[in-house]
Amino acid sequence: MKKTIKLFVPVSGFLMLMSCDTKTFEEISDVKPITETVSYNKNVKTIIDNNCVVCHSPTGSNPYFPLTDYTAVKNSIDNILDRIQRANGDPLKMPQGGTLSQDNINLIIKWKADGLLEN
Repeated sequence: MKKTIKLFVPVSGFLMLMSCDTKTFEEISDVKPITETVSYNKNVKTIIDNNCVVCHSPTGSNPYFPLTDYTAVKNSIDNILDRIQRANGDPLKMPQGGTLSQDNINLIIKWKADGLLEN
């Protein structure tokens, strides 16, 4: 019995080590890295128009915080990033009643990292 246990422990340890995977996050993730420079007009405007402007416009439910043009979105980027990255169920998460895809969130993050370019 002791011989079996002495053999079992090293063999099981070896098998556990062999099952470790060395793939990187990028290799196993569905999230694709953004290699191009992101700009407001080319990438971000459509996301904002489709998900934010319905409320954040002069005729929307939040006319005091409009996101209808480049300058307004650029000046609010930190608040926008905070709100769109909140956990589901957080009452301050935006857009209300929904969520942006991770790809869209990543585009907005990259836009800021690229210097908040307009064109």
